[in-house]
Amino acid sequence: MTTEGGTAGGAVPESGGTTDGERRRLELEKKRERYVWLYLGYFLFGIHIVAFVMIYAVKHAP
Repeated sequence: MTTEGGTAGGAVPESGGTTDGERRRLELEKKRERYVWLYLGYFLFGIHIVAFVMIYAVKHAP
């Protein structure tokens, strides 16, 4: 039995298997993952700066 749209009753239309909500969730997840990598990069960069300052302080201590 088909409805006016041409799909069987209860069937999901072939659109790649993703709904609008799922697509938005995937886009948001990708955006958040990008931010995680940026924060990780800034954190690691900051740790190196602190380490270099500490090495400088130890080498130039009286």
